[in-house]
Amino acid sequence: MDLALQLENVESGYGEVQVLWGISLEVSSGKMTTIIGANGAGKTTTLRTTMGSLRAWGGRVLLHGEDVTRLSPHAKANRGLVLVPEGRQLFPDMSVEENLEMGGYSKRARKRQKQNLERVYELFPRLKERGKQKSSTLSGGEQQMLALGRGLMQEPVVLMIDELSLGLAPVLAQQLFITLKTLREQGLTIVLVEQNVHLALAMSDYTYVLAEGRINIRGESDEVAKMDEVRRAYLGR
Repeated sequence: MDLALQLENVESGYGEVQVLWGISLEVSSGKMTTIIGANGAGKTTTLRTTMGSLRAWGGRVLLHGEDVTRLSPHAKANRGLVLVPEGRQLFPDMSVEENLEMGGYSKRARKRQKQNLERVYELFPRLKERGKQKSSTLSGGEQQMLALGRGLMQEPVVLMIDELSLGLAPVLAQQLFITLKTLREQGLTIVLVEQNVHLALAMSDYTYVLAEGRINIRGESDEVAKMDEVRRAYLGR
């Protein structure tokens, strides 16, 4: 099994408060892996620590077998590890196209910026239509498309996405998940933290369930969806 990303006994937190307690997970190349759990379980902290915006207190982060634990987020992005953060974090006074171009300035992606922009517009025609508009004028769904598109401009090897469907109408969330499925079919490795557990389990290949900073359940997504504990806690069944 070709592993794109591995976390080995990762611990992290904020100030003196520990949030992650020995997190270990494996992400297979070309697959969509989802992380679910209650609010405060440590999902976002896991992504931030993996990316390096939050320092790992212990353990290792491996990208295609290379120990990248202590590298800066910029250095990790240059190796193809990319995070689409919660809350989108767009540049509100920049146009749609300028926001996308900001995603394509890394050493890794600069040479193919034009081709990558065309790819994003192919995936999201609505962004092309609104290319000259300020990002602050877009709808919530369009802003999420833009955040995802900006991540793709970095030519990710592993694309991590924090709360893709947050604040979106169900039909828009489903459309974005279909886009992720297309990207996975094209060979992109995706790690997704997601509050819409129904969609996450239906669309992903493998699932980790976090509880109080520890991995509580792991398995193939279709099998996890059948577990009584998961059905009661997250699916309302």
